Parts: sequence; C-alpha cells; structure tokens
Amino acid sequence: MKARSVRISAAVLLSAVLATAGLTSPAAAAAPVYGDFSMMFSRSAGQYAPPGEQAFQWAWSPQSATESQISWGDPRAWPPGDAEHFVHAGDWVLLDGWDGNGTYYTQRVTSESLCHGEECTPIPSDGGRQHYVQWTVPAQDYRLVAEGTVTEQSSGKTFRFRHAQTWGAPAPCSVAAFGERTCITQSESWSDDKDLPAGSPVRETLRRDIRIAQGLGMAFSIDQQVPAPWHAEATEYWNW
Repeated sequence: MKARSVRISAAVLLSAVLATAGLTSPAAAAAPVYGDFSMMFSRSAGQYAPPGEQAFQWAWSPQSATESQISWGDPRAWPPGDAEHFVHAGDWVLLDGWDGNGTYYTQRVTSESLCHGEECTPIPSDGGRQHYVQWTVPAQDYRLVAEGTVTEQSSGKTFRFRHAQTWGAPAPCSVAAFGERTCITQSESWSDDKDLPAGSPVRETLRRDIRIAQGLGMAFSIDQQVPAPWHAEATEYWNW
C-alpha cells in the first residue's frame, strides 16, 4: 500500500509540474476537430490546380455560429452562384443541401450507417439531414454510407442518391507549395439516378480522394478517379 501511494504521489506531482509549465500530457491534449482542418467557421478561401493549369477556387462563408456554406468554382467568374449548406450539431457536421441553377436542392436521407471495419451501425435521423463528417476527429478511420432523395425546390423533381465516404485519421501529407502538413482524407463515392429512366439503379458519377490540411483548409490535394483521372494541389490559401 505504501509503494502504491508513492507512485500515485509521483503522478500527481508530475501533473502539477506540467500544468505549472503550461504543458499537458499527450493523453490530456484536446482532440482536433473538423473545423481545425476545414476552417469552415472562418471566412477562409483557397485555390487548387493541376500542375501548370488554370486554378479552381473554394471559399467558406459562415452564416452563424452553427451554420456555414462553401462555394466551389472558377475564380474568373466568382461568385459561382452555388453553395453547399452545412450545420454543426453536436458531434456532427450535417449536410442540408445546396444552392445551384437558381434554386435549392434539399437532400434528405432514408438510411445512414457508421462503420468501423466491417461493423456498421445505423445513425439515428437528425431531421433527415445527412451526417457528413464527425466534428471530433477520431484517431482511426471510419466509413459513412448514406442513401436518400434530393428534391429540386423550384420544380419538385426528385432523384435518389447514395453517398459513401471513408474518413481517414490525421496523417502526414505534402504538396509542392506548402510542404509537409497534417491532413485528414475524405475518400468519397457519389451515385444517383438523376436523368436516368425510371426504375434505373443509381450509377456512380464521382469518386475521389480529398486531403484537408490542418490550419489551412480544403483541397490540399485532390485525386479523382471517376468520371476521369485528375490530380490537383493547393496553390493558395487566404482569409477574405
């Protein structure tokens, strides 16, 4: 009992010394959050391009303490007139829908699952909005699968979708313009039946890997496989 008391006292003493010095042990360090990587609640922006080619641009526009929207497009024709709308709720970032073509597209899920390895569990609905990414960044990879319907508000037309994402744990990453950083990676596949004959199965229209750099933001690098192979890297970041 006496030896155990000595060990406890030593641990308490070490903790006190670290606290006095303004340091924390690795176990006590706060886990990073998605906002630390995406920069979604700052007026952040950036450009990315295939080597030697014309740049594309993205920009976050926070709407409140819990809502933000991001636009993607050609910097020569900015703003692009479309934006994805995200909501921070609890330990999730939810996707509500997006603006485009002069209308709003509301996205609502009919089923969602969170997977670790081969083990998947259903995600309880939050108003039907898609659970897009976990706010607290886990130390291990995880997978999200969402299926549902998108409704074009101007016409009432609908189409079905399936969105599968694997979110990679923080890991080293690098590009020519910014050197080595820490990134999370979104590997996503989007399928839908838009413009297909009634009763058709959904078809994959997009598959890509996007690296998001801590303290910088979106599109640190992009490797697209579908609809065609394509690679781009970040060239600029700024706040507006």
